[in-house]
Amino acid sequence: ALGQIPLGGQRPALLDELGEGGALPTERDLAERYGVARETVRLALRDLLLEGRLRRKGRGTVVAGPKLEQPLSLASYTEGVRRQGRRPGRTLVGLERFGCPEALAAEVGAAPGDPVWHLERVLLADDERVGLESTYVAVARAPRLDADFDPDSSFYAYLRDRVGAVFGDADERIETVLATPREALLIGTPPALPMLLLHRASRDARGRPLERVRTLYRGDRFSFTTRLG
Repeated sequence: ALGQIPLGGQRPALLDELGEGGALPTERDLAERYGVARETVRLALRDLLLEGRLRRKGRGTVVAGPKLEQPLSLASYTEGVRRQGRRPGRTLVGLERFGCPEALAAEVGAAPGDPVWHLERVLLADDERVGLESTYVAVARAPRLDADFDPDSSFYAYLRDRVGAVFGDADERIETVLATPREALLIGTPPALPMLLLHRASRDARGRPLERVRTLYRGDRFSFTTRLG
């Protein structure tokens, strides 16, 4: 579809013409403008959405800005977004306390059945929903999490400044997935949009398990970078 109308190519001319944040004409207007069927336009727009060149805004479609580059390092989401001149934010979905299941115990340094926190938040960049983060930490590590933590702030900064935890290292794995219907609804994306799923198990400076994090990032809004030596 991209090759059949002047939206394709390395950088579609129409997107340059509209600029970042510019609203696209309707499918009908685009079909009339380029003399093609609306289904051809629809397929082209779908491909551009999946590539991250366009994004949904309300009931319309606008030109997307460049992808956010998140470093693969022991740095918080807040730090990574701020480095790119964007305003980070988070919306609390829920904070619950429950008995630790056996499969999670080793990663958070708790015994099965010990209380753990589950903190779930939608990630924002300039008020745009871009991801969903689930953090698990033993209640013994952060006993007052429900009382003195601001859900819109950096959890890493909280652990460092209020709990006194010093991060040491982490194991991290990234894979591509499709969001569940619930996850897609929270992030505000269609279920067919590819996601980048990051798993992280962090340890403190003494090598003790600290936290377990599962984060979904929008595949059309994020890329990950690292430096190799």
